[in-house]
Amino acid sequence: MLNRTVMFAKQHAPESVRVLARRAQLEAHNARLRLTVPVVERSEYVNLYHCAVRKTASQWIKSLLSDPIAYRYSGLLTYDPRFYNWSHPRVCPPNRIALSLFFSRKRFDTMPKPDAHRAFFVYRDPRDLVVSSYFSTKDSHGPMGDVLEVRRNLREKSKKDGLLYLVDHLARKGTFNAVRSWVKAPSSAEVALFRYEDLVGPDQASQVDRLFRHCGIIVPPTEMTALLDRYSFGRMNDKKGAGTVSHYRKGEAGDWRNHFDDDITEAFNRATGNLLTLLGYDEPAPAPETELRRPATT
Repeated sequence: MLNRTVMFAKQHAPESVRVLARRAQLEAHNARLRLTVPVVERSEYVNLYHCAVRKTASQWIKSLLSDPIAYRYSGLLTYDPRFYNWSHPRVCPPNRIALSLFFSRKRFDTMPKPDAHRAFFVYRDPRDLVVSSYFSTKDSHGPMGDVLEVRRNLREKSKKDGLLYLVDHLARKGTFNAVRSWVKAPSSAEVALFRYEDLVGPDQASQVDRLFRHCGIIVPPTEMTALLDRYSFGRMNDKKGAGTVSHYRKGEAGDWRNHFDDDITEAFNRATGNLLTLLGYDEPAPAPETELRRPATT
């Protein structure tokens, strides 16, 4: 009952109220970490930056980096600049992890940063991103920004027309171009790219360890196992009150096959150009129809 009450408040409270509540929640969480969790090792970096586009497990990554285990082995507290109206001149204060920066690479590169920093960008198959965005926006995402307008449009349309609308909407918002900007940028020691499919796949432990090590956070294997178990999608669904408003719908790579048809594929390819090739998601020859159709879950 409590989880469903929280989810109802998330959907119906004014955005200003939700932002203030989440800011207070973040500050209380960080104060509790300072008081109760001894720091064993400190990251060598002054700031870490989690960069992404929406629907690339940003809430899950936020949970990992906000956990006492991450703090114990980094000494860095998390910080979401959205809760502070982007007021800090360097986006976030020193000795913090800036969470969920939905920036293009150009914007990130021109942002003031300390010399000792690390950043990572998470991307996924953009077709799965479209499908995940469709269900999240229609059913569960908090009413921030243009979510309510887009939700109304999606609920008025069939699923096919909604997906066609959303492909165009994401293209106009610059989502696909933002992904392109990160992948096409010259490589650097400060910035690492990670595939969503690797972070949630069968080799998850080593991939998340690689991400943490890039950030100067060395977590012992047993504690890494505990951390990943604590934030499995199944557990997070239970915690959020899984059901009609679950934010963690599926997380399955390739789920787009259950929802794309020829018309949606054509619209997607027109909107994204060679993005699939650039990201390495070129499709092999299609499997028989019976192998592609898997029951969708919510």
